[in-house]
Amino acid sequence: MMAGALVMTANSQANEAPLAKKVLVIGHRGASALRPEHTLASYGKAIADGADFIEPDLVMTKDGVPVARHENEISGTTDVAQHAEFASRKTTKTIDGEKVTGWFTEDFTLTELKTLRARERLPQFRSTAYDGEFQIPTLDEIIDFVATESATQGRVIGIIPEIKHGTYFQKASLPMEDRVLEILAAHTYTRTAPVEIQSFEIANLRYLRGKLGKDHPNIRLLQLLGDAKEEPYDVVAAGKKLSFAQMMTPAGLRDIAGYADAIGPNIRSIIPLAADGTLGKPTSLAHDAHAVKLELHPYTFRPENYFQAKNFWQGSDPKTFNEAGSIAEIRAYLDAGVDAFFTDDPAIGRKALDGR
Repeated sequence: MMAGALVMTANSQANEAPLAKKVLVIGHRGASALRPEHTLASYGKAIADGADFIEPDLVMTKDGVPVARHENEISGTTDVAQHAEFASRKTTKTIDGEKVTGWFTEDFTLTELKTLRARERLPQFRSTAYDGEFQIPTLDEIIDFVATESATQGRVIGIIPEIKHGTYFQKASLPMEDRVLEILAAHTYTRTAPVEIQSFEIANLRYLRGKLGKDHPNIRLLQLLGDAKEEPYDVVAAGKKLSFAQMMTPAGLRDIAGYADAIGPNIRSIIPLAADGTLGKPTSLAHDAHAVKLELHPYTFRPENYFQAKNFWQGSDPKTFNEAGSIAEIRAYLDAGVDAFFTDDPAIGRKALDGR
């Protein structure tokens, strides 16, 4: 399918204007399609390619330091399995109700984690050329890096940290929420630059809203939303019932608007896929969120065929890097009213947005 036809298909999805004055490109774990995720190299590439925000997912070390990893289990994103000195630390834990086997950040000090090197999480789709080159960065290091890049680029770059497994880390006596606020307050840059704290849980965002009050206008809160049938783990741990589907109803969105500034659903909650894998029609989610003054910051656009709606594919190989398809897909969601979006390739996101 030619690029022109892709764009025409995308434009057919128009149904909602954004709430935000400026739609933002968020570097999902940096430029994770091009560099190992959650490394300074990945964040640097995202910034160089025009990201407005970069995203560090945060987990805790044994000695209470927030570091950037998508999960606290690190065998998929580091070379920990090749370190004989850490072989005995392989274990099985229950994380948010799921049994997981591997190596976990909370069993390592920061000094020990710094001996590891990052590797590509999706080697079946992406280059492993940078495996072994980059360390796991701390939140402090990320803020310092972004501050330097901001000065070099001559523009403000936001940080959108996600607190991962909040309830789990609280029960492990490694609560993250206050520590993250302390770190943000300790850096000149994050006392004024835009920050948006994310979580799939509810209680920690409500707690943060209470702590922040109106004294930190640069810090916003993003309620992440998982698949419709899933539930926030803090709700599960409290023995209550509340699905993400319920949270995405008009009543659920009104409740979220009481403590958060935006929601972060899966892109398919905004425009789902049809039975044949092509892009379907928009749901009412964008309109319903905007009606209660919640911005819409969905995740995640990826450049490979495999992750795109079938009508945007180039050829039949799922591994094909498909820039034109990603641009067309992003534009369909821009037409549907998103206010910001997470992308693994911010350069593509920038083209999709700026070239409309």
